[in-house]
Amino acid sequence: MSPVSPPADTIVPDSEARGLVARLPALPRNLALLARFDRPIGWWLLFWPGAWAIALCGKALERWDLLLWFLIGSIAMRGAGCVYNDIVDRDLDAQVARTASRPLASGAVSVRTAWIWLVTLCLIGLVVLLQLRWQAELVALGSLVLVAAYPFMKRITGFPQAWLGLVFAWAAPVAWTQMTGAMTLPGALLYAGAVLWVIGYDTIYAIQDIEDDALVGIGSSARTLGRKVRPGVAAFYVGAIALWAAAFWAVVPHWLTFVALTPMAAHLLWQVGTLREDGVDPLAKFRSNRFAGLLMFGACIVVGGL
Repeated sequence: MSPVSPPADTIVPDSEARGLVARLPALPRNLALLARFDRPIGWWLLFWPGAWAIALCGKALERWDLLLWFLIGSIAMRGAGCVYNDIVDRDLDAQVARTASRPLASGAVSVRTAWIWLVTLCLIGLVVLLQLRWQAELVALGSLVLVAAYPFMKRITGFPQAWLGLVFAWAAPVAWTQMTGAMTLPGALLYAGAVLWVIGYDTIYAIQDIEDDALVGIGSSARTLGRKVRPGVAAFYVGAIALWAAAFWAVVPHWLTFVALTPMAAHLLWQVGTLREDGVDPLAKFRSNRFAGLLMFGACIVVGGL
């Protein structure tokens, strides 16, 4: 199969390469694109589960410094994950229209430069790691195996989004352990719900690539579900809501905990109910999960304060 080579100035559909990033000199701009700094949605989605855990412990305001550290860590480690993913996937990316213009796939950045950039981002992540208690540090380090294996999952399974769920929700057990000293039932339920949330929204995201993924021969939950994508996403979201409700109840056994979760539940059900499987709406619905994360954060603040 011959690589797809869109014009150099093409902005891929899921990119926000404009503003400051677009004005950077060539190398810094390509490094920013490699780490997806032009697409903040990724680090928001990585950050929210950790913020939820801090808020559910009733410390959202008191530990604003920890929220800031988790945000910095999310930006750095999401960037590092993207760089690593692109190093592994550079040949596949060159064959997919949406990803062919990525810096490594297009040849704008060398593999050596990408590795140096990856190490730099990991060092920033190390600074954040050192701010945590030792128990949380061990939990955080446990994610490295999951992160390293993720780029290969699409080659060996039809449901790589399940693995991504384990990775992208990992901030929840790290933050919960940081706040409580151990991984207890509410934290485990919060994490499990976040995993299903990630699987749901990334299945929506994968709708964009169904045809290209089929041509290249890689798996995705959208391909696996086929015509059942909408009920599949609905099932993941309903499961997430149920697990979060159980987590809230484990913290505060009061009916108001379910009321606090209602806005988040309504938003997720809106995503499913209005989802259109075209070239535009899946990306819009995927991006709306940044707001969904904020709704869940508000719910955790309410329950943590009861």
